[in-house]
Amino acid sequence: MKLSPRIAHLLALTFACGLLPMAMAAPKPPRAVAVHSINVPNPYAAATLVVFNETDRDSVELAHFYAEKRGIPKEQVIGLKTAKTEEITRDEYEHTIAEPLRRAFTSNLWWKLRDPESPLGPVESNKIRFVALIRGIPLKIAEAPGYAGDKVVGVGPVATVNAAAVDSELAILGYRMHMISGAVPNTYFRSFSGIFDAHRPELLLVCRLDAPSPEIVRRMITDSLEAEEKGLTGLAYIDARNIKEAGYLEGDTWLYALANSARRHGTPVVLDNGPGLFPESYPMEHAGLYFGWYAEHISGPFVRPDFRFAKGAVAVHIHSFSAATLRDPLHHWVGPLVSAGAAATFGNVYEPYLSLTPQLDVFHDRLRAGFSFAESCYMAQRALSWMTTFVGDPLYRPFKGAAELEEKPTSGEWADFREAGRAWFSVDRAKGDEDLRALGKKDHSGMIMEGLGLLQVSVNDRDGALASFALAREYYGKGEDAMRVAVHEIIQLQGSNRAAEAKALAQKMIAANSHSPAVDLLRTLTESRVAPAPPQAASARH
Repeated sequence: MKLSPRIAHLLALTFACGLLPMAMAAPKPPRAVAVHSINVPNPYAAATLVVFNETDRDSVELAHFYAEKRGIPKEQVIGLKTAKTEEITRDEYEHTIAEPLRRAFTSNLWWKLRDPESPLGPVESNKIRFVALIRGIPLKIAEAPGYAGDKVVGVGPVATVNAAAVDSELAILGYRMHMISGAVPNTYFRSFSGIFDAHRPELLLVCRLDAPSPEIVRRMITDSLEAEEKGLTGLAYIDARNIKEAGYLEGDTWLYALANSARRHGTPVVLDNGPGLFPESYPMEHAGLYFGWYAEHISGPFVRPDFRFAKGAVAVHIHSFSAATLRDPLHHWVGPLVSAGAAATFGNVYEPYLSLTPQLDVFHDRLRAGFSFAESCYMAQRALSWMTTFVGDPLYRPFKGAAELEEKPTSGEWADFREAGRAWFSVDRAKGDEDLRALGKKDHSGMIMEGLGLLQVSVNDRDGALASFALAREYYGKGEDAMRVAVHEIIQLQGSNRAAEAKALAQKMIAANSHSPAVDLLRTLTESRVAPAPPQAASARH
């Protein structure tokens, strides 16, 4: 999609936009709340600002809780008096959020401003690089037709819309733009430098700790810390659509690249390449990562009362209004995903258009490299002053071991598969298969054998995959993991024109697991022929 003239103009100026003058008699900046940090602040914590709503008791308490857990300096925890509603007007945003924060940045000497017309940009230096908005801070800014001072340049919604996510608008707080219509290009997009080395002092990496309830926010914080300490484990469930339609193909392209990247990093990947979503009865156990599209409201296994993500899980579903509200645990996607146990996600408050949503493959790549959640999000986001909200601890680094050269966990079946799964791509295939089979036998691990089978499926080795899945079922025994592997097997058997064997396997598994939610799924799979996912031999090895 062609970018608006606002974007082209800003690119040409390299964001050398001037600041509006500040009134000398401005009200006092927001007050800091005393927080007694339990840890010595690390560079990430020392560069983080926590913002809460003074009129919301839960918001105040959550700010205390988060700052204490992360060791954020007490003077960097500030309150604003703003609305409790998720949607606010542009005037409310300016007067109760943006202006008070600009004053706070100036009075606390957090940033150093250049001359408004400096070709080097509006901000010379900035102590604050991360901003954590706490539940209670409004989520989105409503469209304001004819807003005073705004000027629409160009045509089409990307140029003319002035609604935005509060988070995305705050990311350019230092730019001090007169115009509010249209998206602003993000010069941190596709960067591979941490924010401390990126030389972008005008950019704030804004995320929010928000959810349908304060209890969920607390759990997101503690789960993130635990996953950093122990390592994020689990399968990656990728729900592509096998779409060919121009304009939408990009979404599947991101997901295929993400799936291949996850495999190469030693994560077992379940790739659904059909037009529908994972069925509700699908046994989606041990979900450490989930990326998919495209339904308006949460569906599939996530709606089952017994479903829970792995601790510290990262889960994202692309939809135009996936974050229209964060307070509803049953509708849209962001609120329900964190309600189901995810620690980090993101979504859109209004229509963003696919090309201006975060690119999932870039996000996953940066996260796996050890960057923080906030850094990975903004590296994947092409446009700012737009529609995306990033929900999770901005400092969360689920794969920080990749940067610190010590992946976690360091032992056990997940560590064994991670190392051998990586080697599978760099050694002789036969040797890789042999090594993983040996590890599966040593650990008596259904997960390792299932992971090997999934790797074999990715290179269209059906016979090898079926042998691996059979061992995985044996090691898993009864239960949902064994039922999931049976789903894999049935699809591969049917793809090999072995429908009778598929039906016999389904009947055997149903008899052994009669109370499993997956019983109906196995029956459905064998009652009508299900085509396997298209071969991905070419992409899986590159």
